[in-house]
Amino acid sequence: MNGKACKATRNVAIVGPYLSGKTTLLESLLSVTGRISRKGTVKEGNTVGDNATEARQRQMSVEVTAASTEYQDICFNFIDCPGSIEFAQETYNALVGVDAAVVVCEPVSDRVLTLAPLFKFLDDWEIPHLVFINKMDRFELTDDANGNSLRSVFDALNSVSTRPLVLHQYPIGKGEHLTGFIDLVTEQAYLYHPDAPADPIPLPESLKEAEQQARTELLETLADFDDHLLEELLEEIEPPQEEIVQDLKMELGADLIVPVFMGVAQQDYGVRPLIDALLRESPTPETTAERRDIAGDESSTVAQVLKTYYTPQGGKLSLVRVWQGKLTDGMVFNGVRAGGLYRMFGHHTQSVSQVSAGDIVALGRLEGIKTGDTLTTDTGNPEIKLPIAEGTKPVYALAITPEKRKDEVKLSGALTKLLEEDPSLVWEQHGDTHEIILWGQGDIHLQVALDRMSRKYNLPMTTHLPRVPYKESIRKSTTSHGRYKHQSGGHGQYGDVYLDIQPLSRGEGFNFSETIVGGVVPKQYIPGVEIGVKEYLSHGPLGFPVVDVAVTLTNGSYHSVDSSEQAFKQAARLAMTGGMPDCEPMLLEPIMSVGVYAPQEFTSKVLQLITGHRGQILGYQTCSDWTGWDCVSGYIPQAEMQNLIMELRSLTLGIGFFNWSYDHLQEVPGKLADRVLATSNGNGNGNGNGNGRS
Repeated sequence: MNGKACKATRNVAIVGPYLSGKTTLLESLLSVTGRISRKGTVKEGNTVGDNATEARQRQMSVEVTAASTEYQDICFNFIDCPGSIEFAQETYNALVGVDAAVVVCEPVSDRVLTLAPLFKFLDDWEIPHLVFINKMDRFELTDDANGNSLRSVFDALNSVSTRPLVLHQYPIGKGEHLTGFIDLVTEQAYLYHPDAPADPIPLPESLKEAEQQARTELLETLADFDDHLLEELLEEIEPPQEEIVQDLKMELGADLIVPVFMGVAQQDYGVRPLIDALLRESPTPETTAERRDIAGDESSTVAQVLKTYYTPQGGKLSLVRVWQGKLTDGMVFNGVRAGGLYRMFGHHTQSVSQVSAGDIVALGRLEGIKTGDTLTTDTGNPEIKLPIAEGTKPVYALAITPEKRKDEVKLSGALTKLLEEDPSLVWEQHGDTHEIILWGQGDIHLQVALDRMSRKYNLPMTTHLPRVPYKESIRKSTTSHGRYKHQSGGHGQYGDVYLDIQPLSRGEGFNFSETIVGGVVPKQYIPGVEIGVKEYLSHGPLGFPVVDVAVTLTNGSYHSVDSSEQAFKQAARLAMTGGMPDCEPMLLEPIMSVGVYAPQEFTSKVLQLITGHRGQILGYQTCSDWTGWDCVSGYIPQAEMQNLIMELRSLTLGIGFFNWSYDHLQEVPGKLADRVLATSNGNGNGNGNGNGRS
């Protein structure tokens, strides 16, 4: 950017499935606007997007990348978003702050379903968006057996969108013979040239009928929202081009329609018409702020954090959308002073002194501020909070340990920064297994996080599947006697107890009581008995914590000199050690309540998936807020959950997902219980692979 002031701003997210060509499209947009002189490629690892080391190693986007450019005196802030479902939270957080989105896809109808979650988010948030069908040169869009005609792709796109799609262009040629396009607004045909503007040509006679049909569909869809245009069509009056463009602008800005463009980003085919449409038809930042009910009061500044980065050179950077007022370096937001104001261009930054409402920039060193936070200079109204994208629940976990024991002290701080950069990660130190567990959206997601830990914080990790926190309980009651007597010169130790041990109903936990009569166990020693019982129950006869047990102190004896609370604690442990094996101990496993969401055509496969994981199906129903999707509810043992998300995505083109929560404990089936006990070595931790399948 040349540093001169722009007349206006557009903030546009580039979104779409993995491998659809989003980063290539960004590279092309930056090239045709003159921001870069030479385009990079994902394969060569020299693109403006995908600049993170982890992205270039995998040749896939793993975090949002911002890049600013100018076109016809308009400042464009493009945000390239990851396509993998495992990094969807990055995309959703960024979409909250843009004026429009370009959805990039391939012209293959069978893959369009992968856009369903993205379209739902855009529609739920009423974010104006258009579609760019990329790689039009790689597929013969004919009415073939694979259904990859332009009509079938268009119909498939309509099936996953609650907003009607309208073709803005019609292709000239097919596959390798793609030569140009027809603009359905102006009815002007154009001939493509690689890496150069398209030239106007006469409209091919062979396409006039198809062009007229597509244009009629465009006008009829626009007329659904414009009575004046409807009257013109009914009276067979040709509407002026200016009116059509104005309708496109108004209806796209109100998220009522989804215009469809096409081309080949790698060769710049269709990219100039795309950015022309963004300039001409996409909503302004002022329109977006008004739709979000942001007043536009210039007396105070309001911004929102879309993404947090930790850079080797500049430290913490917060990518923010300025919704109201002006933003200058050194401003104090939420009690924190910003240390730097920058425009982003991939991993490069350019210092600026001031920006206005509607811009997207980065602020330095906003300590304590996280992604999604609302920033305000209005100290009199600290409760201003803009809506944020709902967090995705973690579905995959690894237990992690620093390779070097001395690095354990650094782990907490590094994890805190890691989670600031990626809020879809969660970590915990499990109370039962004592493992440090890192949760995320899948194996690639966690591997990227671990690579960052090693690269950024010099904390290489070893990993394994988390252990299952098995418990144990009992089936039968018993009475047990424990006597602790120890003499070593001076005062000895003496404690003597009789305990009734009984099973409780599942979920009742632990209960201790006493029925001592006549002071055979003095009151001051009874707490020691309870402590001894609890200590034993932390590691029962099978090696696991014991639950749902009632223990009653019924009798005992003491010595006036040698008895103590410690002695009675030891006596209680002896009584429990002797009695619990007689109570028929049994192994319990945690059972999760799950809700699995998938398109209806995959429901039968989802049912099989759940039962194949030792699950119990409770039922399924259509999603009231998502046409064409079902939710299957059921119970699945935690031991069977580890790879569930990978198998579900494999069955559902990568878009199925589930929610889960702990529900109850349940007895482990006999042979599986034997297998778990054989692998636990009595350490109280179940093997993470302790499932019922080989």
